[in-house]
Amino acid sequence: MKKIVLGFSLLVGSIFTINAQEISDNTIGLRFGGGNGAGGEISYQKYLGENNRLEINLGLANEFTNFKATGLYEWVWTLEDKFNWYAGAGGGVVSANGTGVYAAGVVGLEYNFDAPILLSLDYRPEIGIAGGLDGLNSDIALSVRYQF
Repeated sequence: MKKIVLGFSLLVGSIFTINAQEISDNTIGLRFGGGNGAGGEISYQKYLGENNRLEINLGLANEFTNFKATGLYEWVWTLEDKFNWYAGAGGGVVSANGTGVYAAGVVGLEYNFDAPILLSLDYRPEIGIAGGLDGLNSDIALSVRYQF
């Protein structure tokens, strides 16, 4: 039993100490979303240190009828060689029925090509807090970003 507990503790400890090895200092690109938030966004990511980054998205949502701005703080972990997964939280504003404020989370997978291209697929749930937003909106998106 002690060996099982020790083995499990080492496994959990190693999972939490894995750092993403290749997070670019800056990326910029396009994020194409579907679901309730169908639209497109210009996406910028800034490396903050170790396995953290800031993501800012500006664009059009709800079938390109509303302006939307989102900010997310993300943690990035390496899955395998050039594959990473990430999770984060943040919020934003949208011009739906006036100005709405929402909280957002994100979880996704990304692939870092040998060329300076980053391809990612993510799920971003958004919960309306104030304004014309109510309930949960789901946003699934594909992003293509240039790394520099």
